[in-house]
Amino acid sequence: MNDERLVDRVDPPPTDDQLRAQALTELRKRRELASHVLAFVMVNTFVVIVWYASGAGFFWPVFPIFAWGIGIVFHAWDVLWPQPSETAVRATMDRIAHRH
Repeated sequence: MNDERLVDRVDPPPTDDQLRAQALTELRKRRELASHVLAFVMVNTFVVIVWYASGAGFFWPVFPIFAWGIGIVFHAWDVLWPQPSETAVRATMDRIAHRH
């Protein structure tokens, strides 16, 4: 085992290029989520219209709406849930290093 102590190190602040890349990634993910929600609304509106035009019996569109809605929730979670902080990442790295 390695008995060396881990030295606390301070990472330099991100450069403007790194911040720009991260901002572009976040904006792209939000735009993709908005496109996903728009497709969900448009397609399911069409499905409900088909249901209505075919006699409006049992509301079967609930099944695709519910199933796709689960996907929307997980997509939104991925986009909107905060990413782990650098402090949390470092703490986990240190914990893993101490196990080995």
